[in-house]
Amino acid sequence: MPRFLRESSLSLVFFALFAAALAGDAVAGWAAFNDDAATHAQETIGFWRYLTTSAFGRDVLENWQSEYLQFTLYILLTVWLLQTGSNESKPPSRAGRESDAEQRLGAHATADSPRWARAGGWRTRLYSNSLVLAMAAIWIVSWAGQSVTGRSAFNSDRIAHHESPLSWWQYVGTAEFWEATLQNWQSEFLAVGTMVVFSIYLRQRGSPESKPVGDPHRETASEG
Repeated sequence: MPRFLRESSLSLVFFALFAAALAGDAVAGWAAFNDDAATHAQETIGFWRYLTTSAFGRDVLENWQSEYLQFTLYILLTVWLLQTGSNESKPPSRAGRESDAEQRLGAHATADSPRWARAGGWRTRLYSNSLVLAMAAIWIVSWAGQSVTGRSAFNSDRIAHHESPLSWWQYVGTAEFWEATLQNWQSEFLAVGTMVVFSIYLRQRGSPESKPVGDPHRETASEG
């Protein structure tokens, strides 16, 4: 196997799975959209036209925003919050932002450290929080996109039923918007919470997300 493929295999496989799942979602969504249109004696549309509809954009972005919210909160909360015995938690002795020496910042950086970790000042502060900032930015953009595409799809239904469309502010206050949003949030929070607890007692040999099989349950943040 070429070195690049071996060293990037985890991300490449997940991006390939993402592309395949998104393509399948698009095909299934297109079929469902046209089935609904035919049921209501409305005109069906082609596949490429479906990809530009607010219905497709809303369904995709509803999931994206909840995933990135999950990671944003997880990255932030695991700085300070702990779960003894879980591989999803830092050891109790490392709670908090940790010292510059522990984080290899500024004078404590090594020759191989990223340049902005050695730079000091605002650049190091920005780089020190760059992961959560990137995740939060994607979450905000995705959530905003969900609200815009969701409003468009919602208003299309209202117009079809001879009702007046809602403004953006009115739409984000509707039960439909929050039902769709919270439906995704609750599943993400449950998945993370169960992973935190399961990793205390359950194992997967060879996975960095699991402790070594023989480690005691109270062992925290060790790699299997």
